[in-house]
Amino acid sequence: MSSSTHNDETVAANGHKVSQNGTDPVTKLQDEDNRKVGLGKKVTLLRGISIIVGTIIGAGIFISPKGILRYSGSIGMSLIVWIACGVLSLFGALSYAELGTCIKKSGGHYTYIMEAFGPQMAFVRLWADLIAIRPAAMAVISLAFGQYILEPLFMPCDIPPIAVKLATAIGITSVMYLNSISVTWTARIQILLTFSKLLAIAIIIVPGMYQLFKGETRNFENAFELSNVKLSGMPLAFYSGMYAYAGWFYLNFVTEEIDNPEKTVPLAICISMAVVTSCYVLTNVAYYTVMSAEELLASEAVAVTFAEKLLGNFSIAVPVFVALSCYGSMNGSIFALSRMFFVASREGQLPEVLSMIHVRRHTPLAAVLILYPMTMLQLFVGDIYSLLNFMSFMRWLFIGVVVLGLIYLRYKKPDLPRPFKVPIFIPVVFCLTCFFMVFLSLYSDPINTGIGFAISLTGIPAYYIFIHFNHRPKWLQQFLGNSSLTVTNTLDCQIQLHIKKRIDVLVLKLLFH
Repeated sequence: MSSSTHNDETVAANGHKVSQNGTDPVTKLQDEDNRKVGLGKKVTLLRGISIIVGTIIGAGIFISPKGILRYSGSIGMSLIVWIACGVLSLFGALSYAELGTCIKKSGGHYTYIMEAFGPQMAFVRLWADLIAIRPAAMAVISLAFGQYILEPLFMPCDIPPIAVKLATAIGITSVMYLNSISVTWTARIQILLTFSKLLAIAIIIVPGMYQLFKGETRNFENAFELSNVKLSGMPLAFYSGMYAYAGWFYLNFVTEEIDNPEKTVPLAICISMAVVTSCYVLTNVAYYTVMSAEELLASEAVAVTFAEKLLGNFSIAVPVFVALSCYGSMNGSIFALSRMFFVASREGQLPEVLSMIHVRRHTPLAAVLILYPMTMLQLFVGDIYSLLNFMSFMRWLFIGVVVLGLIYLRYKKPDLPRPFKVPIFIPVVFCLTCFFMVFLSLYSDPINTGIGFAISLTGIPAYYIFIHFNHRPKWLQQFLGNSSLTVTNTLDCQIQLHIKKRIDVLVLKLLFH
């Protein structure tokens, strides 16, 4: 045994035995203890594009892209509104690109409001997201997934509502699990789902363009006829269009995980907005080659009607593509939103457990799962659509506040490094657009908008109860601290056990060698 020990080990200068490959067990243990656990920079340009494109393109363009047509009054004006909304969304995305390159923190809206206007306003935004907006929005897109993933199995019968909710629950659970186990696999699946969306859109655009080049232009005759155009409807058309493009801001939620953010963020945003705008406009042109404006407005699922007219039996595949599109939006949203809760916990505005990272998987496990119980609750017992009506205007209010913060930071912190800087008219135009849509919501639906505003204002007393006061009630301290303390103690025990095992191994080596 001693000869084999002589061959396999040497003695280092510090007196520790070192194996033949030069590894000192004590040094290796110290290196592992000193190794920092964090979120790696795994978001490349392609993955960034897939997050933006995959989240923006949901079910709307396949099912019901008719809000713009209804309010604009003509085919020609509807196409102009689609293009104009794409340009305005690009303005907002470029403004966020500047913020993302000068404030290199994850968290998106929350982080930028925190930097510009302080913790109270940032918490109000966080509160509205946490208790209402995000669970309801996740439940809605998940319900669309559950509906369309089952449709090929039940055609031509109606799908039982409980079956839709069960399929939805399975979809939500799977996307939560995926985001919990691996950042890399989440990004890979997102790329795959984004390509499936673009394939579905190509299946619509290519036959549509073929029909157009064949001379199927009868629906474009008198496309700009102004008899049905009402100026009072144009703001609502723009509201519908801006909602269809929403999602361009999600890359800013994961800034800390982006490889070379100074270049990747602006480039990913510009490429994504060009792709999405082109897809939206060309898809609508394709629809109009086979459907009149009246037929499109009457259709319950525009892409299905289009496929039935041009693609025959292949139309059965359309619901599957719609379901995959919804799943991609679910995946991208969870990936991005979990980082906002992670950052809010790091800033001390949510329980500490939400800023913990899984030691081996390097995912913010608790921050990913926080939406799960609330989404499932709203899925089975909540009035989701009423809640979304209450809260939809708040999205544009806070996005407008964020871009206003960009303008404010130009004067408050003129020396802040800005690797990417947009002309000042871009954030000004987009900020005015956002506040106009908020005013439009107040004018067109004052009751629901007022209820949504009141729900959001509950974040102010919540801020003073949970955050501001240093001397909280003991029961509140225990409620906020127990989960964090339990997880911390568990992790401490695991680390201590790991170190004890390493020490036992070293002692055995010293005794027997």
